[in-house]
Amino acid sequence: MDRTVPTTGSEEIELYMRTYYSLLRSTHTILLETLVEAHMAMESSLHVHARNPEPDISALVYTSLRLPACIADADYILLGQIEKSFLDAGYAVTEWERVHAAGRRRRMHYDGDRTLAVFIASRSDIDDLIPMLTAYQIEWNKLHLLLKNEIARLFLAQNQERDTPLSEGERDMLSAVLQIEPLNLERLELALGDNFVPTLRKMAAERKSIGLRQIAGSLADYRRATAYWWEDLSAALRAARTITASTDTESTTVLSGAQVSLDDRPVYFVSSNTHSLLNLLSGFAQREENNLIDYMDSHGHEELVSEYRAILANKGSMNKNNFLYFASRGYMHDGDPSARGRFRSDISSLGIQRIPSKHGSDLETQIIELNRLRPDWIDPRLAEGLDWLPDSDAVIVNVDYPLGLGAYELLTRITERVSRLLGVYVMGKAATLNGRIGDVMVSSVVHDEHSQNTYLFNNCFSAIDVAPYLTYGMVLDNQKAISAPGTFLQNPRYMDVFYREGYTVIEMEAGPYLSAIYEAVRPKRHPQNEIVPLHFAPFDIGLLHYASDTPFTKGHNLGAGSLSYAGIDPTYATAIAILRRIFDSEAQRLRSNPRVADTANGALRHAVKEN
Repeated sequence: MDRTVPTTGSEEIELYMRTYYSLLRSTHTILLETLVEAHMAMESSLHVHARNPEPDISALVYTSLRLPACIADADYILLGQIEKSFLDAGYAVTEWERVHAAGRRRRMHYDGDRTLAVFIASRSDIDDLIPMLTAYQIEWNKLHLLLKNEIARLFLAQNQERDTPLSEGERDMLSAVLQIEPLNLERLELALGDNFVPTLRKMAAERKSIGLRQIAGSLADYRRATAYWWEDLSAALRAARTITASTDTESTTVLSGAQVSLDDRPVYFVSSNTHSLLNLLSGFAQREENNLIDYMDSHGHEELVSEYRAILANKGSMNKNNFLYFASRGYMHDGDPSARGRFRSDISSLGIQRIPSKHGSDLETQIIELNRLRPDWIDPRLAEGLDWLPDSDAVIVNVDYPLGLGAYELLTRITERVSRLLGVYVMGKAATLNGRIGDVMVSSVVHDEHSQNTYLFNNCFSAIDVAPYLTYGMVLDNQKAISAPGTFLQNPRYMDVFYREGYTVIEMEAGPYLSAIYEAVRPKRHPQNEIVPLHFAPFDIGLLHYASDTPFTKGHNLGAGSLSYAGIDPTYATAIAILRRIFDSEAQRLRSNPRVADTANGALRHAVKEN
């Protein structure tokens, strides 16, 4: 079929990708230094000043937040899909330290001696990681040269054990030496935290030269990793058990983990995050409201306390529950030690199972049985007319949204194994070319750069489904989205080509999900470079993205700003829209088929008896 969009936005991006994929075929270590020129020639929108001698702090902050702190010491990166791949290659990653990045969910292990093992779920992880590491190395080496200045060397010599923030005078001095605006230096300082001065010392000491080796990278390896994920999930669901949830003051035995077979249960698939659905369905933050406020007051969070009082004073013009969900993150992490135990106990009493992937990438799956939920605990924005809940036999399968092509592998596995799929709902972040950070975009056309297909479908959501729950931003429906290969793999020419064709949303997962949906409803593999209608799909397709980047504002990315509390607003507006759609669809299904209720009630009674 004839194309309606150009097949590429930038030859430089394609050249860059071809270069690193050809290098990765080597069985020996490759050096990222080989990629620097191709990286700079790409002129990435996330690395605007790559060629400039002055540091690009937005790029450095962005990459630092998405790499573990040990990257300052690591010189050797290993890529593989599952533990067995690393172990067979002689790397005992299961004995290495598990490390994390603040801004990217990815399984990583550090050996303590300059080697970092990174688990990859699909080719998209490579497209994400390699440009990120290359950008980090470029900016590190710029600062290495600037830190040779005598003033900088004296400052670092006098502050070897420094773990406190810079004074205004020190910041001005370092800003001049490093050719960085004081505000940008402060952003870097906040991103690195206690590691700020130690990292500067390491930058001053030596250039960064990262070597990289791919342990395994065939399509079969990626599919094998997804198979391990499904086996872990199935094994956990087969294990009916009674769990004792303990807190500091009491121990409560609750029914949890009752056997659930996804082979014979209707499934609503959701790709979102690990917190929004649980917060909305458990009501834990509302029951802990007084404790949350005491925590903020006693831990010096004056701004949050002021925000809370402003919400109360406005009497509902801003949603208090969203604020409580935001505040509960810190409360659960460093507040009342017993809070996590109470939360786990509440989740268990609802029969919600949280199942991690044991052998491959870092992916949590949540299994939520609708007939185990408590209407009196559910967020009031969802709690109307839920008398049908005990009659439902349906299950929500919520996955912590994967990156890029990982979405295709994961949903393909689910559609192979689940016999009754009732809906696919995707909530994620995206860049917007015509909106603002915090806006919500609803697309019904998606151009997938992986398959070069343009998918046309009926998005079950429109602006009216989200707008009532959004306080700060606006909802833009009838949009057109691009599923790009990676966050760095975009430049102004690439975006301009698509913007001229009316594409305003740039994200990474919608296209791969739609490719999997095509294969779930058609008797063949998804095509390449075609216009593909999916209006005939026999289940819901719902895509919602909230804006986290505005790439037409040069250098304005998540490294340049934070969604903070206002960022919770679109997260919960989209999560509420998804749950309301599921609840409405399930109520309609039960009304049209009363026999479902008898089956569901019988299954629940059997689960109680077995446990």
